[in-house]
Amino acid sequence: MTDARFDLRGLKLSVVIPVYNERTTIEEILRRVEAAGLAHEILVVDDASTDGTREILQRLSASTAEGGGATKLRLLCHETNRGKGRALRTGFDAASGDIVLVQDADLEYDPADYPALLKPIVDGVADVVIGSRFLSGPHRVLYFWHYLGNRFLTTLSNVLTNLNLTDMECCYKVFRADVLRRLVLRSERFGIEPELVARVAQLGCRIYEVPVSYFGRDYAHGKKITWTDGLAAIWHILRFSLTRPRRREPNAK
Repeated sequence: MTDARFDLRGLKLSVVIPVYNERTTIEEILRRVEAAGLAHEILVVDDASTDGTREILQRLSASTAEGGGATKLRLLCHETNRGKGRALRTGFDAASGDIVLVQDADLEYDPADYPALLKPIVDGVADVVIGSRFLSGPHRVLYFWHYLGNRFLTTLSNVLTNLNLTDMECCYKVFRADVLRRLVLRSERFGIEPELVARVAQLGCRIYEVPVSYFGRDYAHGKKITWTDGLAAIWHILRFSLTRPRRREPNAK
């Protein structure tokens, strides 16, 4: 359960949610993010959904605007499907908060973990916080080969970034906004996960890892990542870890 006593100490939180064909879960994840009571704004980036998700979001966005709630729901739309990475980049560019948190729309990750994810940044000891499904906490038992693949990709990323993460691919990644805005990101699809890790490592950011709960879903219930994305991730890890990025100036938007 979310700790109602958690204090953001005047900092504003932007939650960025990339969405593609999640009509069965989108209302519930938005309800849970709102219930966490920490977001200043929720930016939902619809990546050209075709299953009715966009229509649900348009209704919710209009209802929020009319209701004048404390949390602002902002709907950003892609007219063609570009992938998770491009959706996150759209959300990052639009975020106005001091802290930016990535939330998937599929109910695999619980917004009740926000206080633990935010605390190292709020306390001033971290620039970036990454969740881990493997440190502790409840998680659904699913695919062995996914687990093994994740371990391999995280190890490869660690070798090249000189970090000691346990879950590089975890959805939950939280950034001080001024750090995030210094990055020039390129990924369109799931390569955004290793790209973000490589770039913040290259910046010398203070990175913390905290345990999160995980309620994984199977392919019958809409899981999208496949073995081809795993193979692509190897290329992305090598690409981003072995190249130096162009960087924005600290005050550039």
